[in-house]
Amino acid sequence: MNPSRPARSWLTESPLFIFAAVITLSLTPPAQDQQGDAKKRARDFGIQFEGTPGPNNAITDVAGVTVGHTTLISGEHVRTGVTALFPRGDHPNDPVFAGWYALNGNGEMTGTTWIEESGFLEGPICITNTHSVGVVRDAVIGWQVANKGKYQPWSLPVVAETYDGWLNDTDGFHVKPEHVAAALDKAAGGRVAEGNVGGGTGMMCLGFKGGIGTASRKVTIGRNVTKRVHYTVGVLVQSNFGGARQLRIDGVPVGRELRKPRRDDGGGRGSIIVIVATDAPLLAHQLKRIARRVPLGIARVGGTASNGSGDIFVAFSTANPKAAINGGKTQVEMLANSWMSPLFTATVEATEEAIINAMVAAESMTGRAGHRVEALPTDRVREILKKYGRLKE
Repeated sequence: MNPSRPARSWLTESPLFIFAAVITLSLTPPAQDQQGDAKKRARDFGIQFEGTPGPNNAITDVAGVTVGHTTLISGEHVRTGVTALFPRGDHPNDPVFAGWYALNGNGEMTGTTWIEESGFLEGPICITNTHSVGVVRDAVIGWQVANKGKYQPWSLPVVAETYDGWLNDTDGFHVKPEHVAAALDKAAGGRVAEGNVGGGTGMMCLGFKGGIGTASRKVTIGRNVTKRVHYTVGVLVQSNFGGARQLRIDGVPVGRELRKPRRDDGGGRGSIIVIVATDAPLLAHQLKRIARRVPLGIARVGGTASNGSGDIFVAFSTANPKAAINGGKTQVEMLANSWMSPLFTATVEATEEAIINAMVAAESMTGRAGHRVEALPTDRVREILKKYGRLKE
């Protein structure tokens, strides 16, 4: 739990919550896994990516960003959860400049009309399954009400979704308010757990198991040594799109090489939610430009934004603290548009790697009605990349 937040959440004094918390903990990976265990990531298998990552190669490399998961795996039909992200983990009531963009709108991200109108993102972002958006949104408000003094008296939470109904009983509404509160309370910096965790628990990607993935890039802008500036771009995805034959890694048609049976291809359906964070001083209109570069990273791995896909992205900047003051005037910094291209490139690179990280971390899963989704066969992928001369030994 973040020490800057109250130790007691809005349900913690209820006997029902105590029982539910025990269930939640029993269904959730251990604390080490919640913040990133020793699982290998894409680079560990010799997969090459452009750009230089930050120390955790995660969205939390942008100072202040925190992430928490609640993972629900129970019986044969519950394979779901919720992921929570705070732009300013230690100052959750300080809005950040933000912009959003939908490549294909067959999905949901609440709160975006106010982002568009105001240019600010206020409070946390949560990601879950399609039929749990309402309960998660209401639970975020309940959590904020319980943490009085940290939030304004009204709230329009940002909650996004992708569909996990192949593996999860999504009509069972298994994500409860206490699960949302747990994810919010557990949000922390450092390494971020990936794959079958949080909102990504029941997701599929490019014909294989998908889920949560993250990556980051360090950016240096300016040729003059005395005027150079250094920034970080971080990306977190909930990846749930595409068919196996679309999969490309480092430009290699891995999906076609794997020759997966067409009946298991997934048909290109599904969605992806992408959150982009940066510490570069960007204003709302510039952050929309960042969000509009996300599709280029998705395209690198084979995504084509099918009709059934909800491809929705939000980008925010942790620069300019206290810019959203109530009344009066404030001064803010803004990076020149002519210096933004390296940030565009970093967004594309980090999005690409975050998707592959999600697939590498995800494990095979059997769920609702006996449906099974296999993990990406990393040994076979290595053979294919080596065949094309793309494997880093």
